[in-house]
Amino acid sequence: MVIFQDRPELLAPVFRIVNVPLPEKAAVEVLTPDALEIRTLERCVDSVLRVEPPNGDGFLLAIDTQGRRDPDKAASWTHYLSSTTAKHSLPTLLLVVSQDKKTADWAAGPFHTGVEGWATLSVHPLVLGPENAPVILDPDEAAQDLTLATFSAMTHRHDPTTPAALKALAYAMGTASPESARYHSELLEIGLGETPARDIWRNQMTVGTYFPGRGTLIEQTFLEGQAHGEAAGLAEGVLRILEHRGISVRPETRRRISECAYRDTLRHWLDRAFTVSQADELLDELFAEEEPGQ
Repeated sequence: MVIFQDRPELLAPVFRIVNVPLPEKAAVEVLTPDALEIRTLERCVDSVLRVEPPNGDGFLLAIDTQGRRDPDKAASWTHYLSSTTAKHSLPTLLLVVSQDKKTADWAAGPFHTGVEGWATLSVHPLVLGPENAPVILDPDEAAQDLTLATFSAMTHRHDPTTPAALKALAYAMGTASPESARYHSELLEIGLGETPARDIWRNQMTVGTYFPGRGTLIEQTFLEGQAHGEAAGLAEGVLRILEHRGISVRPETRRRISECAYRDTLRHWLDRAFTVSQADELLDELFAEEEPGQ
C-alpha cells in the first residue's frame, strides 16, 4: 500500500527533527513489519516504510514505540534490521518513538553486538522523544503534517494536552485519504499502548465525533463498496468499526451482517456501529419495510 506516493513532504518534518535528509521526490510504501505474517502478538517493530526516490537509492524505515528500557531490544533490533536489510536488499533505518525522556535517551544507543573490545555490529536508532517532538493541538497544523502529528500524539500520550491533541488529530485524519488515515490511525493505536490515551482515542469514535461529518472508516467503506459491491463494502465497514472499538461479534451476528443485502439497513448499521455497546443491538434495528437492492 503506497500511502505517501510522491508526497515525501509528509515525512519530511520527522526526518528534519532527527537530522536525516529525505529525497525531494520519493514514493513511500507501507511494508509488512513481520517476515511471516502481518499481525503477530510479538514483533520487533510496529511498522516499516519503504522510501523509493527516483534515482533508485531507496531505504527502509522501521518504526517502533518504546515505553520503557528493555534489555532484550538491542538483540531483537539488531536481528530485525540485519534480516530486513538482507530480505529487501535495502539499507534500513530504525526510528524509536518514546514518551519518556530517560527511555528516549537510552533508545538512542548505540547498541553493540560482539565480544568486549570489539563491536561486530552496532545499532544507532533515530529517536523521537518529549524533547524533540512538538506538541500539536491545532487541527490544521495536524492536517498539514499528519505523520508528525501522529508521532507527536504517541510521544506525548501522558501529557495533560493529550485529549486536545487527539481531537485535533482525529479531525486531521478526516481530511486525509482513506489509506493514509487508516494507516496512521492503526499506528497511533499501537503507539498509545495500554494507556488512558488509547481509551480517549477509541471513545472519540464511540461518541460519533471521530471524523466530524466524514469519518474515514465510512469513506473507506464506500470506496471499497465501489470495487467489491456496495453492500459487501458496507457490511465490511460495520464489522471493521466494531472490531476497531473492541466490540466482540458472535459468529451468527457476523454472518447476518455479512449476508445482508439491504443497503439502507447497512448504512444505518454503519452509523450505529460507532455508538452501540453490543453488536447484537444492530440486529434489533432492522427496518420494517425493506426491498432488496435499495
